[in-house]
Amino acid sequence: MSPAFQDVITTEAELRTLYREPGAGAVRKEIDRLDDNARALIAHSPFVLIATAAADGRCDVSPKGGPPGFVRVLDDHRLAIPDMAGNNRLDSMQNLVANPGIALLFVIPGLDETFRVNGQARITRDADVLDQCEVAGLRPRVVIGVEVETAYIHCAKALRRGSVWQPDAWPDRTDMPSVACMLRDHVGDMDVPVEAVQARLDQSYATTMWRVD
Repeated sequence: MSPAFQDVITTEAELRTLYREPGAGAVRKEIDRLDDNARALIAHSPFVLIATAAADGRCDVSPKGGPPGFVRVLDDHRLAIPDMAGNNRLDSMQNLVANPGIALLFVIPGLDETFRVNGQARITRDADVLDQCEVAGLRPRVVIGVEVETAYIHCAKALRRGSVWQPDAWPDRTDMPSVACMLRDHVGDMDVPVEAVQARLDQSYATTMWRVD
């Protein structure tokens, strides 16, 4: 079988023949703590993407959302992400049990810049931390506690190129299969009507949005 890709770059030196060195500002903007600016941004963010990797290098990115500030800053070097209702695959948390490396991307709707945090994570049942991480009146079973190593603002180019917050530029989805159709086909329940799959989705979202059991 032929390799998936040809002319593959395998060293940093090769990579740098194609890209200039980063500017001084891009390097100096990285900090090793959560200062007042970082705290303010996280307090306004209702959405964060969590990147983890298993011991064998297999990667995963998982979205987490809640009311703005649902991710709690505990101090200059620690933050806590409550785990709420999900599909119980536990992809991110299983990865963290084997490999504590974690990367976060905080997003604020309408703001093109994002905020990146990298560090080491632990899954904790610390009662004091759980108490601080209640969301919508619900206390999570566990919290992903992150020890911050680096943090920095990520520029707006990607979101502006994609016109992410510009409704007039959003793609027309009329020629795209519905999510219910995709799920039915991927699961293999071809005899189930798409409408029934959509009804199950709607019911699940309506009844388990905040459930932690």
